[in-house]
Amino acid sequence: MWLGGTLTESSTGATFPVEDPATGKLLAEVADASPADGARALDLAVAAQESWAANPPRERGEILRRAFDLVMDRADEFARTISSEMGKTLAEAHGEVTYGAEFLRWNAEEAVRIRGRTTTSPAGTGRILVTKEPVGPVLAVTPWNFPLAMATRKIGPALAAGCTVLVKPAAETPLTMLLVGQVFAEAGLPDGVLSILPTSDAAALTEPLLADPRLRKITFTGSTGVGKLLVRQSADHLLRTSMELGGNAPFVVFDDADLDAAVDGAMAAKMRNGGEACTAANRFYVAESVAAEFTAKLVARMGSVTVGHGLDEGTDLGPLITSKQRARVHELVVDAVERGARLLTGGVVPDGPGTFYPPTVLDRVPADARVLREEIFGPVVALTTFTSEDEAVAAANDTEYGLAAYFYTRDLDRTMHVASALKAGMVGVNRGVISDVAAPFGGIKESGFGREGGTEGIEEYLETKYVAL
Repeated sequence: MWLGGTLTESSTGATFPVEDPATGKLLAEVADASPADGARALDLAVAAQESWAANPPRERGEILRRAFDLVMDRADEFARTISSEMGKTLAEAHGEVTYGAEFLRWNAEEAVRIRGRTTTSPAGTGRILVTKEPVGPVLAVTPWNFPLAMATRKIGPALAAGCTVLVKPAAETPLTMLLVGQVFAEAGLPDGVLSILPTSDAAALTEPLLADPRLRKITFTGSTGVGKLLVRQSADHLLRTSMELGGNAPFVVFDDADLDAAVDGAMAAKMRNGGEACTAANRFYVAESVAAEFTAKLVARMGSVTVGHGLDEGTDLGPLITSKQRARVHELVVDAVERGARLLTGGVVPDGPGTFYPPTVLDRVPADARVLREEIFGPVVALTTFTSEDEAVAAANDTEYGLAAYFYTRDLDRTMHVASALKAGMVGVNRGVISDVAAPFGGIKESGFGREGGTEGIEEYLETKYVAL
């Protein structure tokens, strides 16, 4: 783990294994952080908080900028680590390195743009001074699907705002985060400002931290169920919370869409990260008049995907993260077929080592199928059709989630109406990838609250203070 500016063992001496999901082979044994290690990390964060917050914004920004440069200098090492422990292809891992590093560069610039204001009170009795101050020590709980980017988009704004940070990375992918700790040490981050606590027992580590009044914020990316639990645990001390939770994104293809572009967008929205993304398109609604053509083209593209080890040249799709996740994805496919969906390609668990699952297309999926109600997190397309714009919008909104939505059309009036009508925090119009460091990322409804990225992201780590003069 990373404590006090150095790699260190767990206080108990315990470790847990990190495995390659493509082979099942051991990659490393990692220190298993105990509650005592968490308490020590919080002690360090509290001790460093005042001095770190007092650092000039430019100095905080320069450390973040140096960290960005160091990540890019070590891009190959980061990419191979990500691919090895998470399973994504090396090309996608390089893409994540670029994307994840950008949160460090972006927030290096945001550090010097934390603004307040001053004005005369309307009654003329004095002046109103509004300032921004760091929230205080932050606990960041990050997922396995983007082990670098999901961490840097929390660490970046927290450090820029003047907060100290404890990171609990996913047990499946801690190696990438430990590299991040080394990078920040090389960049000159003071000891104690950042701690990294890999653990095989997340609840045992986080519950005592959330019960400690010195912790002032939790930021979490992961499932809605775990997010709700963390919000409940954070309530006793009214912690600031940011929750980026599950998604069930619709992908709507209207009858006037450019179908070739829509198929390209569908592949990007579905197959990025092998479908293991909260923004992944899950439910595909296609206008009846163009459904046959769109489906044929999409099946051809899905069927041509090469499955293999992420580090192998020519691989388009790596393994799913665990055998448990693969079993869950297959359950959704089997359930849909049993309810009447047509299996057009894929849908068979392959023999051999690794947790691979083939690109799968289900057509004419009935409304009661689980695959339309639950987040898939795998390379499975669930297709159904519609006959009117209102029907498509109603179907797209028929979910408790509200993270991302996508649609394709060439009609400007329809674009403006549907973009407004879709109940999601982010909407992609004629594009299948929407993540951008300069844009606010986040959802509504049971997809959470708070935003990461953009000018809005740093606000999650700042308190507003009013001074009456």
